[in-house]
Amino acid sequence: MPQITHESATDIALEEPTLYQVILFNDDWTTMDFVIDVLMRIFEKNNDEAVEVMLKIHKEGSGICGVYPYDIAELKARITLDLAKQNGYPLRVETKQI
Repeated sequence: MPQITHESATDIALEEPTLYQVILFNDDWTTMDFVIDVLMRIFEKNNDEAVEVMLKIHKEGSGICGVYPYDIAELKARITLDLAKQNGYPLRVETKQI
């Protein structure tokens, strides 16, 4: 029996999505414990990673929480801001294209 092969006239070129960093900024009111909790719950860091990022934010003024495609980065930033607002913290979050 002959083999049938199909060739497509169009090649689909898939590109990697543009990535965005989600950055948290230090302030004088948001607690370190809250930042660690956010990093673990929203950004899926383990405790050691969360403490490391929190200390970077505390000492250097900001820290990268994760790198994601645009929609995911914006969603995580929005969830973080909403959670901070619900808890009375003025936490600042930014997404920045790499």
